[in-house]
Amino acid sequence: MENYRLNPDKEHVQKIMEGLFKKNGHCPCQIKEDETTLCPCNKFLKDKNCCCKLYVEV
Repeated sequence: MENYRLNPDKEHVQKIMEGLFKKNGHCPCQIKEDETTLCPCNKFLKDKNCCCKLYVEV
C-alpha cells in the first residue's frame, strides 16, 4: 500500500475501525461479506480507491 496511509482524521478512523470490528474485518462500506471485502478490500487493492476513506493518498 505504498503512497497510502491511514486517514489523519482520528474520529473518522475510529468510526471505520468500529465498523470493521462489527463486521469481523470486512469493509463496513460493502454489503456482502466474503474474502473480497476483507480490509483492505480487493477494490482498494485493485483500484487504489478506499470507499470508506480509511486509507488516503500521501
